[in-house]
Amino acid sequence: MLRGGPVDVSTIILLVLAVVFTILAYLKDPSLPWIGARNGFSLLWFILPRLVPALILTGMLQVLIPQEVVGRYFGREAGFRGIVIASVAGVLTPGGPMVSVPLMVALAHSGAGLAALVAYMTSWSLFGIQRIIAWEAPLMGWQFVVARVIPSLAFPVLAGWLVSLFSQE
Repeated sequence: MLRGGPVDVSTIILLVLAVVFTILAYLKDPSLPWIGARNGFSLLWFILPRLVPALILTGMLQVLIPQEVVGRYFGREAGFRGIVIASVAGVLTPGGPMVSVPLMVALAHSGAGLAALVAYMTSWSLFGIQRIIAWEAPLMGWQFVVARVIPSLAFPVLAGWLVSLFSQE
């Protein structure tokens, strides 16, 4: 299910886009690629200290979370209940993708089903509690939050359910 290896389609796409945009920047102004590279490496030094512990966390979760527990609550045999549990877990997972994606990878390697993983990521993307509390409510108000969240509640469950119908896990 998960693809490994140093070169896959997403790596090739990113590499091609980086080359194309470097050429476009050079054509606009020959000094721009160096500025862009410097900005990119600056971002790397910001992300790297967070990425390394996140990857270690992923590895630790894979060896600490018993596969039978993951299978029972998030595996294909968990059925609709697993989709709902994964949807709730997505809402409750704090932080950005450095937290949610390693957790999802650990679950995937421990036996979580595709439907539950899709429900989890959809839920986390739509309803990140930290984003609601830190950004949406203070800037847009609770009326906006309620108006956005209530109609969207079914999406993670629906996404997971559709995956369970159409996937051949």
